[in-house]
Amino acid sequence: MNENLLLILLTIVGFVAGIINTIAGGGSLLTLPMLIFMGLPPAIANGTNRIGIFIQCITSVAGFKSKGIKPTIFGVYLGISALIGSIIGAQIAIDIKGDTFNKILAIVMVIVVLFMVFKPKINFENLAERTTNKHLWLSIITFFFIGIYGGFIQAGVGIFILLALTSINYLSLVKSNAVKVLVVFIYTIGALTIFIYNQQIDYLYGIVLAFGNATGGWIASRWSVKKGDGLVKTFLVIMVTAMAIKLWIDS
Repeated sequence: MNENLLLILLTIVGFVAGIINTIAGGGSLLTLPMLIFMGLPPAIANGTNRIGIFIQCITSVAGFKSKGIKPTIFGVYLGISALIGSIIGAQIAIDIKGDTFNKILAIVMVIVVLFMVFKPKINFENLAERTTNKHLWLSIITFFFIGIYGGFIQAGVGIFILLALTSINYLSLVKSNAVKVLVVFIYTIGALTIFIYNQQIDYLYGIVLAFGNATGGWIASRWSVKKGDGLVKTFLVIMVTAMAIKLWIDS
């Protein structure tokens, strides 16, 4: 396929992923396989994907802030814990073999999509937020391990973050999404540093992807997208299943 067409397609995929990442999570289930499809080795695709995530988080945080949802010290605490974990996870990703990474990614893609489809809904109307004392420390420990996972593979980490924030801290989905993008922004600094140091970045693809991610993240953070949830889930199930099978066969 023509290189320019591939770059346009990467921008579109990045835009869709930016929306999905900001609303819930799972956008990297599209961007990682896309980068591998474009010819990048798994480790470099994994590192390149972080540029898009990093820039997207900046625009998402700004978008939430423009709507009155500002970053909190609670989110910073969780972000720092995840940052420490992400350095460990990113180093594991650097050291792992490409075929093994592809198989892990394929399995993760299927598990995360199944979770997205069948996850239970929580009613927050009569639940008080729990962001101090033992619940704060439980979240800090939880986000250290989330950081390890995020540093390693990123795909689907937003869903796990939302699960932790809603089940441990009883945050609403809107607040959880705002905390999520702050946490991912902070820990991506560590992961991205590891990938840059080990020269596991394709900067052209990363910048193109970042443009799409950032645009999608900005739009999704300012306008809640509810009517499209069913369509997004259907699209993800079809695309991710197909990509997971391809990754498994090619590895």
